[in-house]
Amino acid sequence: MNTESVLGWLEAMGVPAEIVSLGREADDRWCLLRDEVEGEPAWEVFWREQGNRYDWARFSDEQVACFYLFGRLTWTQALRGALAPKTPG
Repeated sequence: MNTESVLGWLEAMGVPAEIVSLGREADDRWCLLRDEVEGEPAWEVFWREQGNRYDWARFSDEQVACFYLFGRLTWTQALRGALAPKTPG
């Protein structure tokens, strides 16, 4: 999973595309941005509201950042009952 595919995976899990912003900061959205720290690539994931960043996390690996965002947002889908485990049979 990478920044090119994460939105498709999120949409497949029922996460509305309008709550995610890839590559730029936007209010009332989960943002995934590429940055540089001391010349090394980094990816930041956070919720932005009223110009502030909340639940901010930074990763040195794009795939890890994408899986973090994916896990966080699909978990919220499960909590609100939009996703449920399949029963065997």
